[in-house]
Amino acid sequence: MNVVRPKKFLGQHFLKDKNIALKIVSKVGNHRKILEVGPGKGILTQYLIKLKKVDLVLIEIDKESVFYLRENFPALEKNIIHGDFLRLNLYKLFEKQFCLVGNFPYNISSQIFFKALDYKDLIVEIVCMIQKEVADRIKSGPGSKNYGILSVLMQTYYDIEHMFNVNEQVFEPPPKVKSSVIRFRRNQRNGLPCNEKLYFMIVKAGFNHRRKMLKNSLESFLLNLPDNNFMLRRRPEQMSIEDFIELTTWIENEQMKSGNILTNYNN
Repeated sequence: MNVVRPKKFLGQHFLKDKNIALKIVSKVGNHRKILEVGPGKGILTQYLIKLKKVDLVLIEIDKESVFYLRENFPALEKNIIHGDFLRLNLYKLFEKQFCLVGNFPYNISSQIFFKALDYKDLIVEIVCMIQKEVADRIKSGPGSKNYGILSVLMQTYYDIEHMFNVNEQVFEPPPKVKSSVIRFRRNQRNGLPCNEKLYFMIVKAGFNHRRKMLKNSLESFLLNLPDNNFMLRRRPEQMSIEDFIELTTWIENEQMKSGNILTNYNN
């Protein structure tokens, strides 16, 4: 029997409460294909595999965990990928839409969400457990001190629901923070009226200097543009998603009129 030891450098904290695992899986919608990220010792896997008519794929970076999973879930052997989710080309793995599930390592959860945004046309649902602080940030709205880059970008394309909180003591080893289970469901937004990459850049630039007014934090986007948009006098936490879309559209249009188009956001 292979032994799996939690590894600090991988941010591993193994959930050991089966009731919580079952509760997490119960929040997963009716999907034909599911990708579980970082299954570890398979506490979620044991319930995901029981879902009806599901094609379940596992991606795990830890070699010990991969051996353990292959030994304990032989029916999934061909669907267990030893690799890094952040480097995975999901278009090669899935031709159709799927659900992303996992107890995400705290040290890379934000990177997982940015990756999910790159594949938002494929990922129609995400059910995950993450650090409570990150969950609070993602679901925050304008005016909140937690409102930030991930709040705006994830809420642009997903409806987000807080499911429940999880105590530290149900993990091995116990983390120093509380956890939350949240669910993302793809909304009806299929595109933006502006360049999407420019939109991402403007949101990130705004929140990278969140105490400044946008006319200052977006200075590099506003060269030779008129300073007559009232939103430029706001701080980023005062901007809704629709405000950011409207501002990006205005900047893009003004750049085109002035001939001062940033070439790098189309690469």
